[in-house]
Amino acid sequence: MSLDDLRQRVQGVLPGIRRDLEDLVRIESVSADPARAGEVQRSADAVAELFAAEGFEARIASADGGAPAVIAHRPGPAGAPTVLLYAHHDVQPENDHADWDSPPWVPTERDGRLYARGAADDKAGICAHLAAIRALGDDLAVGVTMFIEGEEEIGSDSLAALLAQEKDSLSADVIVIADSGNWDIGVPALTTSLRGLVRVDIEIRTLSYAVHSGMWGGLVPDSLMTLARVIASLHDDEGNVAIDGLRSGPADDVEYPEARLRAESGAVPGIRWIGSGPIVERLWTKPALSITGLDAPQVFGASNTLVPAARARIALRTAPADTTENALECLRRHLEAHVPWGAELSITVVDTGEATAIDATGPAYDIARDAFREAWDGVRPIDMGVGGSIPFIAEFLLAFPAASVLVTGVEDPDTRAHGANEGLHLAEFERVCLAETLLLANLASLTP
Repeated sequence: MSLDDLRQRVQGVLPGIRRDLEDLVRIESVSADPARAGEVQRSADAVAELFAAEGFEARIASADGGAPAVIAHRPGPAGAPTVLLYAHHDVQPENDHADWDSPPWVPTERDGRLYARGAADDKAGICAHLAAIRALGDDLAVGVTMFIEGEEEIGSDSLAALLAQEKDSLSADVIVIADSGNWDIGVPALTTSLRGLVRVDIEIRTLSYAVHSGMWGGLVPDSLMTLARVIASLHDDEGNVAIDGLRSGPADDVEYPEARLRAESGAVPGIRWIGSGPIVERLWTKPALSITGLDAPQVFGASNTLVPAARARIALRTAPADTTENALECLRRHLEAHVPWGAELSITVVDTGEATAIDATGPAYDIARDAFREAWDGVRPIDMGVGGSIPFIAEFLLAFPAASVLVTGVEDPDTRAHGANEGLHLAEFERVCLAETLLLANLASLTP
C-alpha cells in the first residue's frame, strides 16, 4: 500500500477513534484514588471491548493484587513477527477543578487541542494503537498483542510480577511503548534514554525538644539551620550535583533554543540556568537533584524557639549510565559526611526507579524512523532523551532482552500531562496514528 492509501485510511478511521477517545477520558480511572477503583475497572473493561471488536481475543489480567490490565491478541500470518503495543489506561488525579479552563472529565476542543485528563497521557496512546489496527484492517500482516496497563501512574508496582506471569502471552519481536512524546510540534522523536529516580526523606535532629532561642541560641544549633547546610552541600557553586560517585554520560547533539527553553520551563525572566555542559546533557544524561518538600514550622505564628527536628524530601534523578543502587549509596555517603555539629541524621527511602538507555539500532528502529519521516512529511526524527523517569521500560528490557523496544508517544512540549489543562494536539495525533500504521505495515518484513 502506498503512503497516500494509508493516509486516506487513517483519515477515514479518525472520527470514530476521536469518539472512542472521548468516551475513554470520561471514565475517571484515577489509580491513585481507592474510591475510584471501580472506575479503573470500568476503564479496563471499555478498553478490552474496543479491541475485542477488532477481532482480538481480549481479557483482563492482574498480579499481586495490582490494578486490572488488558491483554489482547490477534495472530498474524504464519511466520510473521509479533508486535506488542503498550499503553496505560489509568490517569493522574485531576486535582483542583478550578485550575482547569474546562471540566477535566469532559473532553473539550479549543484551538486544535482536545482537553481532558487522560486525553494525552495515555488514553491517546491506546487510541493511536487502535487507529493503526483499524486503518490496516484485514491487511494487518503482523501478529499484534495489546498490553494496556492499569497502574502506571502509581509506579507499576505489580508490573514485574505481571510480566513474569504473562511472559509467554506477551513475548514479541518488537515492543512499541506509547507513553512518551515528540520533540516539538512537527518534529517526531524516538525516546532512547530516561533518567532514573531515587527519593529519600531525611530528618535532621539537634534537640530532644524545643528550647528558648534567646537562652540557648549561639550555643545549640537549630535543626533548620543545620538542614539548610546539608541541603546547600548537595550542589556546587555552578549548580551541578556535588555528590561523588554519581555517573553521567553524553547526549545526542540536539539544539534546544533559549527562547523555547524559557517558554517551556516556566522560568521567571531573570533566572539563570544551573549546572554546566550542554543543555540537553543537563536535562537528559546528567544527574539532577531537587528538594521537593520540607517539614518545618510555618512562618505565621512561629515562636522564639530552636526547632528540634526538620525534614526534607530529596528527589535525585539518576543518569541513564547509573543505577539506583549506586546512586542511593553515594547519596547516603554524602549526607552522612556533610551533617555538621554532630546532629543526628535519619534517611528513609521513599521509592526508586531505574534509568533506561536503549541501543536504538537495527532493522526495527530503521523501519520506525522511516515511518516517522514519512508521516511528518520528510522531517527526520531525532533521538530524544527524557529527564523524567518511566521505570517500567527497564522492566520490559529485562523481561524481553531479545525484543526491539521502541518508545514513542503522543505528547508535545505543551501537553501538560499530570497538570491542569492536559491537552492533545489533534494534528500531531493524526501524524502519530499514520506513523504507527506505517510501522505495523512495514514491520511485516522483519524476520521473527
